[in-house]
Amino acid sequence: MTATLDRPAVAAAPVPPRPATNRHRPLVGLLLAGTAALYLWNLTASGWANSFYAAATQAATKSWQAWLFGSLDAGNVITVDKPPASLWLSGLFGRVFGFSSWSVLAPQALCGVAAVGLLYLTVKRVSSPAAGLVAGAVLALTPVATLMFRYNHPDALLVLLLVAGAYAVTRAVEKASWRWLALAGVFVGLGFLTKMMQAFLVLPAFALVYLLAAPTTLGRRIAHVLGAGVAVVVSAGWYIALVALWPAGSRPYIAGSTNDSLLELALGYNGLGRIFGGDGNPSGTGGMGATNTGFGGVSGIGRMFGTAFGTEVSWLLPAALIALGAGLWFTRRQPRTDRTRAALLLWGGWLVVTGLVFSLMSGIVHPYYAVALAPAIAALVGIGGVQLWRGRANRPAAVAMAAMVAVTAVWSVILLQRTDSWLPWLSWLILAGGVLVATALVVGGARLGKWVAAVALVVALAGTGAYSVATAAQTHSGSIPVSGPVASEGMGGMRGDGGSSTELAALLADTDTTWAAATTGATSAADLELASGKSVIAIGGWNGGDPAPTLAEFQSYVESGKIAYYITGGAMGGPGGDSEIAQWVADNYDSTTVGNQTVYDLR
Repeated sequence: MTATLDRPAVAAAPVPPRPATNRHRPLVGLLLAGTAALYLWNLTASGWANSFYAAATQAATKSWQAWLFGSLDAGNVITVDKPPASLWLSGLFGRVFGFSSWSVLAPQALCGVAAVGLLYLTVKRVSSPAAGLVAGAVLALTPVATLMFRYNHPDALLVLLLVAGAYAVTRAVEKASWRWLALAGVFVGLGFLTKMMQAFLVLPAFALVYLLAAPTTLGRRIAHVLGAGVAVVVSAGWYIALVALWPAGSRPYIAGSTNDSLLELALGYNGLGRIFGGDGNPSGTGGMGATNTGFGGVSGIGRMFGTAFGTEVSWLLPAALIALGAGLWFTRRQPRTDRTRAALLLWGGWLVVTGLVFSLMSGIVHPYYAVALAPAIAALVGIGGVQLWRGRANRPAAVAMAAMVAVTAVWSVILLQRTDSWLPWLSWLILAGGVLVATALVVGGARLGKWVAAVALVVALAGTGAYSVATAAQTHSGSIPVSGPVASEGMGGMRGDGGSSTELAALLADTDTTWAAATTGATSAADLELASGKSVIAIGGWNGGDPAPTLAEFQSYVESGKIAYYITGGAMGGPGGDSEIAQWVADNYDSTTVGNQTVYDLR
């Protein structure tokens, strides 16, 4: 891009990335240390965060089978409704350091620090250490990233794996390395075992970049991409095969599936159901998702800028889109293998495909999903911003960079004003700084000193950075946390952490059966498990609608003396076996009240 900007009439080779020097190393250390401080500081203030995944981590520390399958209870009745890779990480962490709030949340924070560092390395290879530092800082200070890297959802590990995949693709494109491309496929496959088909949204960009820019023949490029596809299938498929071949009677039921199949879960509820609605997914075009920001609001092209997603991730999204457009225009005459253009296509393809799917999907989509966009936005801002700065002697480049700064300043002010009375003075400072820098870029051109670039960076990061720090300073719980200066507690009304009474927790803690109790819904079961330290059956899975355990299985557990109590009042009971179980218990056992909850002693 730089060669094209400096000498537009000459089809010169692109300027190679500037070599790293020792002067950048302290800044890299500062970036990683600052990221670690932001993500690890006061980490346990949110307690168990999402009790659903915290209980599964607890189960993983007690049973290797629960660890392998991602069971919600150590007795292995039913799994969580996601694949277990993130629980493999937190489960091992809990086994090594002991089960606690810190061991549940720290793995995600470390994933965040690693993702920032790996993004720096990836961007540095195609641009410069300065671009890598900018990209790393933007990722670290994206509010939804701060939220998710301090929370026990699978998204933190997913982001790390996808950034690792992008790094591998970047290395593969340099010398047409099929090994690096296959490694990228492995990372995507592991991403599937973290959050299923969401991991595949980067595949179009990965394949396109290699097919276009790898320095080898078209036939070899196609063969290498097909080989990477095999790597994706193998790295994800081994676990699907394991679950399918394992006798169903000796493993937990796959929650969220209709036929106890991990593959069906991936294609149905967690796959096409998320995109088109149905399979337990409320519609974002007219159902619950259209009226509840926790479910993304109304679907459409502007969703990422709307009430649900805007403050989570869009602070620098307009700047990233400008950088992408300007970069592709200025590199249009470069050779096929131009590394700057390849990087723009890699991150731009990631951003466009993932952003459009999130914007237009009709099924369940939560605001925190937007963390998957953060690395792409950060990389485009880093690469595009630094390259445009280098070419600022070319007036179109200076104007493009001025547009990035001005649009970011205005949009930051708009986003800040969505939170009433929070830091009103910051909006004026950002706006003033944005006008100053944009004017200087248009007027000054090549005469500008580095102080202008420094002020531009401060303007760009001020709003998103303040919002990220405010996010880290708040407590968050439930299944749909949101970033910002206000605590979020179980937003959306699903899987919210309801807690358990002290009396009930003590009652369950005093049991020695396989399961201390059974109740309807995973949230209630998880809260009881965490409060008592004992296993609790979540009848029907997280929403009470899964056919596990069946009435016959439940009766068998009771007759064998494996369940001590049945507790009513579980959240979101669904049709089927759970209602049959509740009726059978009521018909055959006497109830009592413990801590405002009805309890049946099954012994």
